[in-house]
Amino acid sequence: MNSPAVPGPPVLQVDRLTKRYRSGERLLTVVDGITFSLGPGETCSVLGPSGSGKTTLLGLCAGLDHPTSGSVLLNGQNLGDLDQDRLAELRNRSVGFVFQTFQLVPTLTALENVMVPLELRGEPGRSWAWELLRQVGLEDRAHHYPVQLSGGEQQRVGLARAFVNRPRILFADEPTGNLDADTGEKVIELLLEMNRDFGTTLLVVTHDLELSGKTRRILTLKGGKITSDRESVSLRPTVQVPDQTLSGHLRDSSGTESEPA
Repeated sequence: MNSPAVPGPPVLQVDRLTKRYRSGERLLTVVDGITFSLGPGETCSVLGPSGSGKTTLLGLCAGLDHPTSGSVLLNGQNLGDLDQDRLAELRNRSVGFVFQTFQLVPTLTALENVMVPLELRGEPGRSWAWELLRQVGLEDRAHHYPVQLSGGEQQRVGLARAFVNRPRILFADEPTGNLDADTGEKVIELLLEMNRDFGTTLLVVTHDLELSGKTRRILTLKGGKITSDRESVSLRPTVQVPDQTLSGHLRDSSGTESEPA
């Protein structure tokens, strides 16, 4: 189960976000006036049919694309006020990414792939990268190249890389999309376990109902709009209802009957 979100200013704040593309003579609205926010440690899935705007929304939230209108505040900074260099610096220091296609550098070993975000910052991190590979169960594969790893192993390297900079927020785009069911389930558990350990805010685009059911909040998109914003049923607190006998008396946990109030 996910740990509850920590009170504090939103890590991600999205306000009336809209993205339009021109296709020939037509103007396509892919994201249409979306507003929501995520607090520290909050976990949220984005569901919806293909073409509903899920991946576009994720890219806008991460500053990988520019909106037509609206705003995104990430870790307190308005992405629209930042140039490309400052955007890259913000992503490198505050954001982790997990991709459906793993996006590992083929000429680098598993260990070197995990170290990439730290090397971009000019920081040492070999021992920390080793520790993260140990956490995902791949310390014995540290010197293997991506082509020598299975799909599940590659995604586990991707998870280690995503957390190496201790991000405030993690964006995941279909993290189990290229994995079989059993491997996908293991990756889900590992992702959520690391998310709890690091206290990271998580926004994940997925078609995987098992994954979405394990995040605390679920946004559903259709036609570029949020049609549902709900708490995950599986994570709602259980309300214990007293057992009532046919006579109308209440029975407590010891089996003793009492008059109804």
